[in-house]
Amino acid sequence: MSSKNKFGFAPVDATAPVKRRTREPGPMGAAVRDVAENLQEATEAKIEQRRQNASDAKTFREAEAQGRVLYQIALAEIFTDDLPRDRLALEEVAQSDEMEELKASIRARGQREPVEVYVGPSGRYQLKKGWRRFTALSQLFTETKDDRFGTITARIEAGGEDRMSRYVDMVEENVVREDLTFAEMAQVAITAAQDESVDEIDPAELVSRLYSALHKTKRSYIKSFVFLLSALGESVQFPKAIPRNLGVDVARALRAPEQAQELRAKLDACSTAEEQNEALKSFIDVTQKQGRAPAARSEPKQKFEFFVGKTKVTARQGECRLVSEYDFATMPKKQLEDAVRAFEEVLNGGPRIR
Repeated sequence: MSSKNKFGFAPVDATAPVKRRTREPGPMGAAVRDVAENLQEATEAKIEQRRQNASDAKTFREAEAQGRVLYQIALAEIFTDDLPRDRLALEEVAQSDEMEELKASIRARGQREPVEVYVGPSGRYQLKKGWRRFTALSQLFTETKDDRFGTITARIEAGGEDRMSRYVDMVEENVVREDLTFAEMAQVAITAAQDESVDEIDPAELVSRLYSALHKTKRSYIKSFVFLLSALGESVQFPKAIPRNLGVDVARALRAPEQAQELRAKLDACSTAEEQNEALKSFIDVTQKQGRAPAARSEPKQKFEFFVGKTKVTARQGECRLVSEYDFATMPKKQLEDAVRAFEEVLNGGPRIR
């Protein structure tokens, strides 16, 4: 009997080895598989790159917000006309030997320290820190026309700082280096007090805010120069040349308006710093002979305060400050003049007002 059934199939031999079919992909399958694998790898790489980009962007925004990002800015885009400089006789500084030394350093090694700028009211970059570096690069670019001197490495002010903070930032750099004279530091306070955007009109008070990092003795010297420059005005033609002790003694010796007027007349006639200082020394000698010699060099007498009604009075050498609920800015000028005139009459021994 045949081992095959009617359909022609023989029974399966369970003992026979099983031949398994191999499924090797063909050319098209291999290509599809490679594309799929590459796509998966590319997708994962893009996802990781996006994560890295997001992290980098966040880090950059944080650094930018904190003012830690440096930019290359064309010199022509930076202006210096918004914030008064903390140096007197800028033209003299610009032509000094020290400026030539700075230019030589930048020419040889490039700009090593960044300047700091802020966006001014007009939308233009205004210089806050680094006037000497800015001036040196400007001179080098003018002299050489070399493009590497046509830009400056700068830090842009983070956020909108108030006017007072900008004054403080401007002077801090030079105060740390201790290359400002007392006259220059006093002039900063006088200029800031005249700035409408600053909330303090008393330059002596501004000294404490601008130079809070200095010892109180140095601040007292600066206040003496504030009084000196305010009393003598433009008659002091060479303020940087006034030694500390001479300036402090003259400020202490000035007691009356007529004294300041006489001294201004003498200073107006001076043509050199030496003549100016001799005139100041002569003034000290005269006051000593007249029995109005300045007190021995020591810490100036501290201010004292008291109240008259609701008006707070702060008194110190050469200054009497009133703080009241009155809005003096809206009062008629004639009314204020009468009040001040009556005040002076009482001080000069006139009739006591009741």
